[in-house]
Amino acid sequence: MHILPFLLLAFPLLTQGCTGPAPRPLELPPPPAELAPRDGRAPDHSPWNALLQKHVDENGVVDYGGFAKDPGLEKYLAVLSASQPSEQWSKNERLAFWINVYNAFTIKLMVDNPKVASIKDINAPWKTKFFRIGGREMDLDATEHVELREKIDEPRIHFAIVCASFSCPQLWNKAFTADGLDQQLDAAARRFINDPKRNQLGDKPRLSSIFDWFKGDFTKKGTLIAYVNAYAQKPIPADARVQYLDYDWRLNGTR
Repeated sequence: MHILPFLLLAFPLLTQGCTGPAPRPLELPPPPAELAPRDGRAPDHSPWNALLQKHVDENGVVDYGGFAKDPGLEKYLAVLSASQPSEQWSKNERLAFWINVYNAFTIKLMVDNPKVASIKDINAPWKTKFFRIGGREMDLDATEHVELREKIDEPRIHFAIVCASFSCPQLWNKAFTADGLDQQLDAAARRFINDPKRNQLGDKPRLSSIFDWFKGDFTKKGTLIAYVNAYAQKPIPADARVQYLDYDWRLNGTR
């Protein structure tokens, strides 16, 4: 079953109610070809790691003002834009690339809109094509739902991609990389699921709305409770009635 049309109908929270400024339209020509990694290889994400170490603390609080002043952000975005993802890349290379694309361009989106208190104050933030990858115009929606969810099908991406909001997973202050990616995603899952601000476990569970919106991603091999319990420090009884927390769209950082 093709899940994308169903999701777009069932997931209105991300697409309605935004009447603020639109993301900046594409104005610049494609980045110079020399920025692309040689021989079509996946790019080096160490510059992104350095940026995250400087501007994101251990609790995932983002210093957007610091990112705005750091020329390294635009340099890294240019490398991503010049890259050409292909099936020659390993699954982990593609997965790490698209996770980093989503997070880095979300940072750019918020840096380009310095007066908003929430990503939802921006008009159509997920559906506006405001960046390029390999010459192709892209938006955050296609990055998440097509490149990550549809083409790669890895539910743990929901604990790794961050839409600049408090109820999102904490933005990890390290880049995702192909080497050790499985361990990174497991760590992200444990961190998010056991965070009491985002999930309340135990006999009366109240989980993040992420588990409601994307329940189908988590239940392809079992129940939602079984999926959560694989990472939970405080297991949920199998017969528990799961409720979902309201999503807090406030900015996950400082200006």
